[in-house]
Formats: sequence, structure tokens, C-alpha cells
Amino acid sequence: MPALPRPGGFLGARDVAAVEDMDRPDCELDRLNRSYARFSIVNAVVSGWRATYTSRIKPLLTTAEPTTVLDIGCGGGDVARNLARRAAADGYRLEVTGIDPDERAFDFANSARPVEGVSYRKALSSELVSEGRKFDVVISNHVLHHLTTQELASFLDDSEQLCRRIALHNDLTRSRLAYALFWAGSWPLGVGSYIHGDGLTSIRRSYTAAELRAGTPPAWTVEPNGLWHNLLVYRPGEVPDV
Repeated sequence: MPALPRPGGFLGARDVAAVEDMDRPDCELDRLNRSYARFSIVNAVVSGWRATYTSRIKPLLTTAEPTTVLDIGCGGGDVARNLARRAAADGYRLEVTGIDPDERAFDFANSARPVEGVSYRKALSSELVSEGRKFDVVISNHVLHHLTTQELASFLDDSEQLCRRIALHNDLTRSRLAYALFWAGSWPLGVGSYIHGDGLTSIRRSYTAAELRAGTPPAWTVEPNGLWHNLLVYRPGEVPDV
């Protein structure tokens, strides 16, 4: 088990050199797939998508026609499936496209039990921009901390071009509290998977709210999303207060 950092340690700055084991091309496939399978538990507990759906996505829905959603870097696809299920339970239909450039993630997502309206592609967001695609809602979960400064700028530019109504990028925030709580609470899910160690690495790589505000265009706002997440929000044509 990774050691709990001492006060004043490396959490003072992003650990951009750290690499998550899941991102290594030679990681164990069985452990990787168990990680994807358990992400539905992790995201249900800590990622805040139920509240985000209720407060930000549901008000945009209509029974007249399906609402289109793009999930960039969808991993095992659990967020896409759960959003579609919630909308269906409320009497609405989402058409969710989950994309991920990692073939292992695509294969896992595609092997999951199908949910009506949800499909997956092995693709980058830039490919969909080149195709001229548009979606009502663009989302991501735990993607931002993987990106370099240049990649983040391109990612947000792609999101703006792909989004009709709102973009919502949910990611961990770097803090001692987040690290300590995840360190203490996630180890059972880490048995036989990469969740515990990679989750701690993710927090070390993640942005604080202030860092996100400093590193993103003025059209994007940074909003708290629970104890240990930031939500990066973009609404086309809307100029946020400064």
C-alpha cells in the first residue's frame, strides 16, 4: 500500500512525471479489466454524476427527441451507461457516444451488457471534430489530470467545437483530504486491480481549482463538485462572470 504523505509533501504541486499503471501498454489485462469493472462503484460513490445529471443535464432533456451526449475518454463506459439509465428512468432518452483511444478500454466497454442508446468508438475527440460532429452535451470523467498543458488546451478546444449546449469535465482535485480519504477507503477495491495505487497517483497528478482557473480559457468556469472533484463547465455563447 502506498504511504500516506506527510504534511507539506509532494501534494504541493502536480506530480506530472507520475504514470498510472493502467496507462502502461504492458499492464496486466486481467487487473485492468477488474479495474474497469470496479470503476462503476468508485464513480457512484465519489464522482458526483448523480447530482450533476440532476442539476445540469436533466433540465436540458425533452421527450420530443433524444439528447445527444459525448463521453470523451470513457474508459470502461460506466458513466455513459449510468447516465442513459437515469434519463430512461425519468422518461427521457439519451444517445450517448463513448470514445476512448485505448483499444483495451473500447473492448471492455463494448463487452458490457448493452444499454439502449449507448455506443462506443475507439477514437480521439479530434477525429470527431474533423468529421464535423456535434453533441448537445460533452462530458469527461477523470481525464483532465492525464493531460499536458498543450493537450489540455487542445482537449478544451475540441470540446467547444463538439458542444451545442454544455460541456462538463469532471476531475479529481489535489488535496491532502482527498488523498487521505482515498488512501484509507479504496484499498478493498484495489485488491486484484489498479484502483488503489492509480487513484492515489491520479490525485497527485490532478489540478487544484486555482490551477484549473489559471490554465483554462475565460469561457470555462471551475466549480466544486463534492469534496474531491472540480467540474470544468462550458456553455456556448455564455460569458461567465469574472
